[in-house]
Parts: sequence; structure tokens; C-alpha cells
Amino acid sequence: MNLKYSVGLDVSSKKINACMSVIDEKQKVVVKSSTIICNTLKGFATLEEWIIKQKKEAIPVVVCMEATGIYHENCAYYLHGKDFNVSIILPNKAKKYLEAIGLKSKNDSIDAKGLSQMGAEQCLEFWEPMGTFFYELRLLTRQHQNVTELKTVLKNQLSALSYAMHHLDAVNNQLEQTIILFETQLKELDKEIKAHLKSNNEVHEKAENILKMKGLGILTLSTVLAETNGFTLFNNYKQLVSYAGYDVVEAQSGTRVGKTKISKRGNSRIRRALHMPSLVVIQCKVKPFKDLYDRTYEKHAIKMKSYVAVQKKLLIMIYHLWNKNEVYDANYQLNIQEEEQKFSLGQLASEKTQLQKNSPNLEIEATQGKHPVNYRKKLPLGAANI
Repeated sequence: MNLKYSVGLDVSSKKINACMSVIDEKQKVVVKSSTIICNTLKGFATLEEWIIKQKKEAIPVVVCMEATGIYHENCAYYLHGKDFNVSIILPNKAKKYLEAIGLKSKNDSIDAKGLSQMGAEQCLEFWEPMGTFFYELRLLTRQHQNVTELKTVLKNQLSALSYAMHHLDAVNNQLEQTIILFETQLKELDKEIKAHLKSNNEVHEKAENILKMKGLGILTLSTVLAETNGFTLFNNYKQLVSYAGYDVVEAQSGTRVGKTKISKRGNSRIRRALHMPSLVVIQCKVKPFKDLYDRTYEKHAIKMKSYVAVQKKLLIMIYHLWNKNEVYDANYQLNIQEEEQKFSLGQLASEKTQLQKNSPNLEIEATQGKHPVNYRKKLPLGAANI
């Protein structure tokens, strides 16, 4: 008895290699058919007809493809619009799977077959398309990053030429004019990003609440929102942390204890966007982040490691403020701690007075941190503690 059909798609700019497999109740995967189509709207219609034709039984069908830049997007949107279950897999995850099943060679048809087997054997998460608003915001923020990188390259080149033995004004003038052009484009992109945020009242209101945080800019917030689709695909902050590559990876086996570090297997644009704000919030001494930095730096004396911890906390803070639609308050966490401390001290004092009245021989020992107090009766010398 067959359980599921799986279609693996290896997408390139011009064509798509497709392979359909089926898995039975004994977990045996059998290839049913393969084909090649054009990466065009007409080709997508042909792919849909081919899938329907090859499907002989009324069992589920999943479509698996790699995230290949932007070349896979049109096909994914088309199939999702036709009510197919689409799973988009990160290239490194697909590569590790293909190596694990023993595929030594690599070409488009082999990759399609491997993706088909992966979709049949595993229960992959289904892909949901990004909303138009955040998709357009992502185009703006990524273009801003691209122009910034080009500007940096030219500035470094111009700086290096100043140390050259011979100078040519024509080259220097071209570099300077191009840098000015990029600076103008960056200013225009900044205006476009602000205008785009204001075009959606709900997004603009939430953004204004979060931007009350000192050291966080509109470009950073826009990048985080654009790369996460407004946090719509995350059920908790742990998923977000893993998506951004801030999850901790340990290397321990037996008596060997390796280096513990963040995975960096995630969206690098988010980590890049949060780098400068992590420096600014520490410079501005924003208390929750400054306390975290001081505490972690005192432990290991590595500045960058502490800044990464601040980046992670910034991301989680943005996530919670966005979901709760609350205004950032730098003293919020501090006020909670003060109230808890006052309550604990007051409760301890009243309990101590009452216990001493009822039991004169009772000794009260307080422990550090959040552990509760321990009450011990004084025992005669030589008696065992129970």
C-alpha cells in the first residue's frame, strides 16, 4: 500500500528537473517518472499536468525544492496557488541529506531524485508565501545592503589609490562620482523604506513602539521584519533564534569538550543588521543590554561574544514587542525586579517574625539567588540531620 507521492524539483534559471517518487508502508521509495520543463509560466502548467497524470492513487502529494536565490519563487507561488503542498529546503540541508544516502555524483537529475526521496521519507514543513507588503520591504532593504556594499568597495579602492606611486585624476574622479551616486541612492532608499512602513497603519504603529528603544534604527527594524515576514511563521522565540543562526551549538563527546558557539546556520542578513545596534545600545548604556554585556564579559572576557549575546537579546525583544504591540520601556524589566525584591524581603521579614514567635529554637538560613530560604531546627550535638 502506497502512502505518499513526492515530487523533487531541481530549479535553475532556465529549466526545472522534476522527479516523482512514491513511498509504501514498508518505507520503500520507488521512482515513478522524471521530466524536464522550462522555468516559465507555460512550463509550470506543463508540470501541473504531469503531476496529475502520474498520480494514480488518491494519496497526498508533496513538492520539494531547494531555495535557489529567486529562481524557485515563481514555481513555488504557482504550485501553492494550485493547492499543492510545497516544501522549500535550505541547500545545506539538502546537500547533507544527499551525502547521507550515499549519492557521490551530482547533477540536476540526481538532485531532483534525491529531493524526491527526501520529501517521501521525511515529514517536512510546508512553505507559506510571503505577503506582498513584506516582500516589497525585503526588496528595498536588500537593495540598500547591496548598494552599501558597493559603496564600501569603491571607498576602499579610492583610499588604496591614495597610497599609489602614481595618481590619475580621471580614475579618482570616476570613483568619487560613483560614490556620490551611491550615497544619493541610499538616501532615496531610506525615504522609500520609511514611506513603505507608513503605508501600512498597523505595521507603522508597531514599528514606532519598537523604535522607542535607544540605539535601534528604522533600517535595522525593517530588515528584521522583511527577512522574517513580520514574524508570521514563528510560533516562539526559539524558532526565531534558530532561523537567525543565534542558536548555540555544542561539541562534546565522552571526555572531550569542544568549543561552544552559535551555529550561524540561518539568515545572515539579520545578524548583519543587528551588529551595529548591539554596539550602540552598549555605548548608550541601555540597562537590560548593558547588564547582559557586563555579566557575560565578566564570565569569559571576550567582547564580541558578549555583543553577540546582546544581538540575540535585541532580536528577542523586537519579537516580543511586535507580538504584544507594546511600547518599549527601558525600566520595565528593572521595575519587575525591584518589585520582586521588595516583595521577597517583606515576605521574609514577616515570616521570620512569625516563626520566631511560634518556635524560639528555630534558626533561619537564607541562601543566595532565587532559592527559597531553608528552615532548620537546632539539633543537639551529635544528632543526625534529617
